[in-house]
Amino acid sequence: MSEPMPPYGDGLLPDTIRSRTVASINGLSVHLLEAGFESRGRPLLLLLHGFPELAFSWRKVMPALAAAGYHVLAPDMRGYGRTTGSDNSYDADLLPFGLINMVRDQLSLIAAFGYTHADAVIGHDAGSPVAAWCAVTRPDVFRRVVLMSAPFAGTPVLPFNTANAPPASTAPGPTMDERLAALPRPRKYYQHYYCTREANENMWRARQGLAAFFRAYYHFKSADWKANKPHPLRDASGEQLAQMPAYYIMDRDQGMAESVAPEMPSTAEVAACGWLTEAELAVYAREYGCTGFQGGLQHYRRSGDPRLVDELKTFAGRTIDVPSLFISGTSDWGVYQTPGAQEAMRTKACTDMRGFTLIEGAGHWVQQEQPEKVCEAILGFL
Repeated sequence: MSEPMPPYGDGLLPDTIRSRTVASINGLSVHLLEAGFESRGRPLLLLLHGFPELAFSWRKVMPALAAAGYHVLAPDMRGYGRTTGSDNSYDADLLPFGLINMVRDQLSLIAAFGYTHADAVIGHDAGSPVAAWCAVTRPDVFRRVVLMSAPFAGTPVLPFNTANAPPASTAPGPTMDERLAALPRPRKYYQHYYCTREANENMWRARQGLAAFFRAYYHFKSADWKANKPHPLRDASGEQLAQMPAYYIMDRDQGMAESVAPEMPSTAEVAACGWLTEAELAVYAREYGCTGFQGGLQHYRRSGDPRLVDELKTFAGRTIDVPSLFISGTSDWGVYQTPGAQEAMRTKACTDMRGFTLIEGAGHWVQQEQPEKVCEAILGFL
């Protein structure tokens, strides 16, 4: 028999946050963290984490949001952590990981708690597109949206006014993968790598050990790695994309474990990392040590499933019309990794954007690196 799991968070959660599991949520048993549960009738906030994160990633912002009068839910998303009921194997059908079904996950969760709507859905990294599609498809339920670290460039565009136009050239240009492979130093895009069969094993069984992998990965993408100086890219040419660090544009012959290993922080840097202590990092290593990464990687793979791509075309041309806010760190390349995405979000995809907030002293893990400033931005928006 396997050993029982210890209490979630290894005793590091504040007393105002509780861990619980709720069954029958769109086919899942959803593990979540909850704050502001002491009294009924509070407005609801739903927090959706990214990759490779967990509900635990919201531990530093949940108490302040609850203290402001909100009921706060942060689930381990489908495929992650202690949420069960999904097939997380590489050969699984990806249909349940489609964005529309991910919206159904959130609808089912808030309904289970007796809510007809959420005051806001807040998504970080891979949780950001889920939050965006919640707002696109059910603005009556998700009344506001906060997107963090990953801009939303908009819904699909259908070919328009083509019935009587001369046939357009169908000759495709080189793909991103081909452009990066052709560089003098051949490269590859991390999201393409995350779609490969070997990605899970490479990170889960990293030569340096899982805890060391997490430490290097989190350090590399944070403001602590001083070479993170993101800026807009002119276009998606290989030369422009190659300006990004190796956690986004990887050497072609390396996995993610090898890509981040050279940036492992020193003992002194680890000791000085107040936003992610060794005890906190051990929570991620313990949880992912049990599950692996494949459940989270399914969220990247859905973009290559034609069924799931076509499903989104039902909402072609729809915009996010509820009040929206974008938050990221000034040291986060995620803002610019897709050339033109943040501009499209601010000018087209979101029609009522109330703020574009880049927080000093934070990289990609903004709600962990600078939780007070993130709470200030969210509560000001609400």
